Amino acid sequence: MNTATADGVIDVEYEQPACPTKHAWARVPKEPSPDERVALKSRIRQLLKERNAVMVSHYYVHPDLQDLAVETGGIVSDSLEMARFGRDHPAQTLVVSGVRFMGETAKILSPEKTVLMPDLDANCSLDLGCPIDAFSAFCDQHPDRTVVVYANTSAAVKARSDWLVTSSCALDIVRALKDKGHKILWAPDKHLGAYIQRETGADMLMWTGSCIVHDEFKAIELELLKKEHPGAKVLVHPESPADVVALADAVGSTSGILKAAREMDAREFIVATDNGMMHMLRQQNPDKVFIEAPTAGNSATCKSCAHCPWMAMNGLAGVARVLETGANQIHVDPALIDRARLPIDRMLAFTAAHKAGQDAGALVPNIGAA
Repeated sequence: MNTATADGVIDVEYEQPACPTKHAWARVPKEPSPDERVALKSRIRQLLKERNAVMVSHYYVHPDLQDLAVETGGIVSDSLEMARFGRDHPAQTLVVSGVRFMGETAKILSPEKTVLMPDLDANCSLDLGCPIDAFSAFCDQHPDRTVVVYANTSAAVKARSDWLVTSSCALDIVRALKDKGHKILWAPDKHLGAYIQRETGADMLMWTGSCIVHDEFKAIELELLKKEHPGAKVLVHPESPADVVALADAVGSTSGILKAAREMDAREFIVATDNGMMHMLRQQNPDKVFIEAPTAGNSATCKSCAHCPWMAMNGLAGVARVLETGANQIHVDPALIDRARLPIDRMLAFTAAHKAGQDAGALVPNIGAA
């Protein structure tokens, strides 16, 4: 049963995916030997050419999948750039290494293309924590609000929304909506929503969800680590709790964290996001030191275990298998595709205009809830 609190936050009673993540961890692919790694990479390169396919990898997946995507003309990026790249690339098959909503987004934007994923069970706690029936009912209760959802949601939830955002464009889009007088219904990440609300002053009604990785960062442990590294700058993803964000020298999406690490005048950085990011951070900044922020979460046996178990389900063997067999295709209900594409296209048009220095706010229509 879902309950709404006096401050406008809806609490969704669902099983926090602690048990499912144990099963997910059990399915993490076995690390290939050096010879197996070479053979798998060679086979994947050949299959990509034969299948007119390209790799699209998220920053949080295994370094092998990041490196191979770049080496073969694909991309390693955040979810916004993954969406753009998959839509615009001429390849007829997209191999998406990440979690399920990323594959669904690629299929929504390119319904004529084949979208494959190494493991279809690679999911996301934010997606799982925002079931369409409960979310749709919540929207129905607040028809005066513009529905803005984070990318980490199902195709059905996207189809119920007015706008889609990623962590790299959420502030700009919500600020533009606020300037047009929109009251917002936000889902699903409570920490990102609260951060946006603090930064923009927008009237936001929140769904309560969280990322099982970012939710476990602990401010008290971060303060202790900062004392051990007094010269270090702290980089924080806004899906983290407010007291962790408050300790940051820079708050940003994965691409924002990469930019801050390149541009900030420091040799050491403490990074509060999924530790899959460390590979690209270290590649781009070989002269700098990157330290994982501490989680010390429930029943923690270490000070930092910040890695998504579903992201960890992606591996070289899985990529080779789906290219060989065509297995693990992403399918989205055709009845949802046009409606789910609308908020995505709005986001992409807004971010393209913003990047070009145009008045992106002019693209904000005077719409109510979906």
